[in-house]
Amino acid sequence: MAASFISKCSRGDCSLLRGLGTNVSNLLGTATQMTWSNFLSQHQRTFIQMRTVLKVVDNSGAKKVMCIQPLKGRKGARLGDTIIASVKEAAPNGKVKKGAVVRGVVVRAAMQRGRCDGSEVKFDDNAVVIIDKQGQPVGSRVFGPVPHELRKKKHVKILALAEHIA
Repeated sequence: MAASFISKCSRGDCSLLRGLGTNVSNLLGTATQMTWSNFLSQHQRTFIQMRTVLKVVDNSGAKKVMCIQPLKGRKGARLGDTIIASVKEAAPNGKVKKGAVVRGVVVRAAMQRGRCDGSEVKFDDNAVVIIDKQGQPVGSRVFGPVPHELRKKKHVKILALAEHIA
């Protein structure tokens, strides 16, 4: 509405407010720039939700997966939750092929999670380990740090395969 008012004034319909129109448009431009920069600086990390692309950190053959649906009927998945995903990139001789629908456990999430001792754990990326229907990992190795919260979620086998527990 303010933009249409300014455009009418700039055409000469409002001769008294002609100079004010350019000042208002300058103010609106700086206001939208400030709100956009505030949005980008205050952008919070969110859940692993539908269409989130995650890195695979085991040697099952998949490299990247896209989340189809978090299990347990929740809006999103956090550390230790199981998701259903589609393989987007895969190694040529791996156990898992591109386009396969797989289950995975979220082992790293960019969203902060509080711990019992008051500290918070937060990772740089979102990562999963691919599992079968029984909950056993498909790969035989897990790369990178894995949080010890997986023990509460009954993913002890993933912790046993991990090279570093955070």
